[in-house]
Amino acid sequence: MDFVVITGMSGAGKSQAMKVMEDMGYYCMDNLPPALLSKFAELTYKSTKEIKKVAVVVDIRGGVFFEDLFQELNELKEMGVGYKILFLDSANETLIKRYKELRRPHPLNPEGNLIDGIKEERRILHQVKGRADYIVDTSKFNLGMLKEELTRIFVEGEERGKLSISVTSFGFKYGVLLDADLVFDVRFIPNPYYIPELKEHSGLEKDVREYVFKWTQTQIFIGKTIEMLEFLIPNYVTEGKTRLVIGIGCTGGKHRSVAIAEEIGNILKKNGHRVLVDHRDLS
Repeated sequence: MDFVVITGMSGAGKSQAMKVMEDMGYYCMDNLPPALLSKFAELTYKSTKEIKKVAVVVDIRGGVFFEDLFQELNELKEMGVGYKILFLDSANETLIKRYKELRRPHPLNPEGNLIDGIKEERRILHQVKGRADYIVDTSKFNLGMLKEELTRIFVEGEERGKLSISVTSFGFKYGVLLDADLVFDVRFIPNPYYIPELKEHSGLEKDVREYVFKWTQTQIFIGKTIEMLEFLIPNYVTEGKTRLVIGIGCTGGKHRSVAIAEEIGNILKKNGHRVLVDHRDLS
């Protein structure tokens, strides 16, 4: 039996992930109390229906968490059930934004502020995150991106370690990308903004990209940056890092940084990494 335990931060997309798993043919159960995990596995195994793939969502809504969860995971192992743990995470800023959009209180701190509840949840979930087989950061994901990522892992078998890479362009005039692990300043490249026919276009468009990449220094920068990233990435994985945010900055975040971020993201994808490209200030 293919048994997946979906857990992670509240607001990180567990309900959406369950719907995606259903579309992939998994028999799904939401908000299963951790103490019932092995019983549920036994019931599905003995079901008259042929159930080969199961996904269950367990999280802090189940009350007392670790005492039951880890004991139940050991029970699954003794039963011969080859389970996998999928942990969904998001940056604190993203979680706060999602809660405010939905006007929901945090389940651990319904009367208090959101950040205190999020911090407490991170503390509680620290151990199970450490045991996760797959960690997916959904900070920049929409539903389509989440579906693509889970399809890679559970259908195509293309899980590539636990490092999720986000390449984000930004404009220094609007502030440095605060959650970046690495920041590259590409303002040394001639600026398309000063070319009248390119000024109103973006780095997503062919003419701007051709202008940005016609310079020798751009080609050298791309080569050296990829070489450095390919050195760093496996070392980050070895040290247990699960999310790498790469910031690419130019003056306004519309031309050079956008084109460079797209190129770096595409090369990393071709090299077999899990990459999301995002443009903070393009609009």
